[in-house]
Amino acid sequence: MRVDAFDFELPAELIALRPAEPREAARLLVVPPEGPFRNLNVRDLPDLLRPGDALVVNDTRVVPARLRGVRVRGDHAARIEIMLHQRLGPDRWRAFARPAKRIEAGERIRFGEASESIACFLGQLDAEVEEKTEGGEITLRFAFSGPALDEAVAALGEVPLPPYIAGRRPADERDRTDYQTMFAEEDGAVAAPTAGLHFTPELLAQVQAKGVAVHKVTLHVGAGTFLPVKAERTEEHRMHAEWGSVDDVTAAALNEVRRRGGRIVAVGTTSLRLLESAAGQDHRIAGFQGWTDIFITPGYRFRAVDCMMTNFHLPRSTLFMLVSAFSGLERMQAAYRHAIAAGYRFYSYGDACFLERRA
Repeated sequence: MRVDAFDFELPAELIALRPAEPREAARLLVVPPEGPFRNLNVRDLPDLLRPGDALVVNDTRVVPARLRGVRVRGDHAARIEIMLHQRLGPDRWRAFARPAKRIEAGERIRFGEASESIACFLGQLDAEVEEKTEGGEITLRFAFSGPALDEAVAALGEVPLPPYIAGRRPADERDRTDYQTMFAEEDGAVAAPTAGLHFTPELLAQVQAKGVAVHKVTLHVGAGTFLPVKAERTEEHRMHAEWGSVDDVTAAALNEVRRRGGRIVAVGTTSLRLLESAAGQDHRIAGFQGWTDIFITPGYRFRAVDCMMTNFHLPRSTLFMLVSAFSGLERMQAAYRHAIAAGYRFYSYGDACFLERRA
């Protein structure tokens, strides 16, 4: 399909720069397969669920993946900004660099400054550029490894806000809390699974009181989620792989929900993509651990997910393509026109919609 089929105009004032307070006060647009849309709030979610359904959330935790450093080349130095996006090992990360043209393999990048106030000299962090690809990605090997590297990144890194927010205001301490879901447990994401940002313990308790089971899976969202689709046709676009895990117990429980007639409701595109990666042709979900680069566009046949809750996505993005595959392109174009006219807030800190998969 042509990528421009997924384009739309969004007024800049509808881009949310902060989340709703409280989180469940965000608006929720209900998009059934046919018929009128419904304007609700996230706090109304329990009313959309049925006893016996299963809600699947992503428990990845965002790491402060934006690092600012200096590239050292002999007696010369240049400022470099790094966005970590894929962990390759205890001391190695794949990253995007800006400006990438200043970096060559074999060079050293120094992040932070030496400081006795930070234990283990974590005020300074060095990394060697192992590799640079034609697309500008680099592979970094850090001087620290494992938990020591995690501690250094946490001390020196910044919250990796999406470009449409970071371009309008700097990240601050509030974002360290705001840009993290209540489910966050497993370190590894460089972008939040934003549908989960709407949940609070009170809302979750109401969902469970309805007789809905809540299950956790892990997909470490990469910075590739921010990248625009530059190809003219969807068939030409390459997805960045992300690491995910569905344990055997969760897979068996979700299959039992389906067997008993319950629905699997994915919270976010990340949970959905992972479940679809773990599902076979027979629609059964299996335990899964590894990398996935699944790219869902109209024409895809869904195997695992019946409903989904998700935020509003960027035009021409892989995520808008995914929801168009789930509910139909014309249906989602109409839903977005409705949301824009009604003043819904868009993107990571914005409002949400509840989609019921079309037959």
